Amino acid sequence: MKKALMYFALGTVLSFLINYFFYSSDNVGLDIYYALSFGIAWGIAYYLDTPNFTLPQKLGISFVAMGILVLIGTFIFSLELAIPSILKFSTVFVAYYLIASFRANKSLRS
Repeated sequence: MKKALMYFALGTVLSFLINYFFYSSDNVGLDIYYALSFGIAWGIAYYLDTPNFTLPQKLGISFVAMGILVLIGTFIFSLELAIPSILKFSTVFVAYYLIASFRANKSLRS
């Protein structure tokens, strides 16, 4: 769990810094929201990267997390601004497991 939180924190900070300095959306709150979706995706992907979770469970948990992100984003900003958060989330989630698939044990944990 500690490493999952570390992945979340590092993913959030790195994503925020990249968005803030290179893309500069002029809305720091939106940059933070997108960074959080990126960090949450890395943290959840790492946390679920165990044999204890089946593929349907991993997908279900990721869909629930995306739904929560959209709800929060819709309340704070708008639906049009909340949609990119799930695109970031799903891209990171798929990238994590794609990278893991190249390893012999199909996990990035060990």
